[in-house]
Amino acid sequence: MSKADTRRRLLAAALELSAAKGFDATTAAEIAARAGVSEMTFFRHFPTKAAVLVDDPYDPLIAEAIARRPADEGPWQATVRGIADAWRAVEQPDAAAVRERLAVVASTPSLRSALADGSAATVSAIREALEGRGIAPHEASVIAASVVAGLNEALLLWASSQAGDLGAAIRDALDVLGGR
Repeated sequence: MSKADTRRRLLAAALELSAAKGFDATTAAEIAARAGVSEMTFFRHFPTKAAVLVDDPYDPLIAEAIARRPADEGPWQATVRGIADAWRAVEQPDAAAVRERLAVVASTPSLRSALADGSAATVSAIREALEGRGIAPHEASVIAASVVAGLNEALLLWASSQAGDLGAAIRDALDVLGGR
């Protein structure tokens, strides 16, 4: 079984168990057993139980896209447009699966805080990309944190609404963040 297959099975198991008994009442061992792997395998793929639902593999792509933006573009615009570039460059995820995962996150207080903790890596990647463009660390940190917080809120609202397209929700959020 490939690494991607194992991760998909673990995510599916976490969602099934969360629907049945709630995320907080579900253990990593139960998720692993439902996915047909050992608990050790679970933790080889995810550092925490929460990471199975809040893990974000896009940070390097976002940082690279921001770094590639034109040098004369301001840091806020480079961030928003770089994220848009990265979104267009990736294979679009299954919106129903993303909505299901984010709906569990939105309805579980411990996962909302885990999402915020997990977003620290995204903020760091964006901050480093901006600093590489010559932006002062404090300015880069504020921009990165602001944009990530706005995107997280837009995604959680989208997941809770049960309406609309994922791509449209991201584009709309980036339009708002870009000062439409």
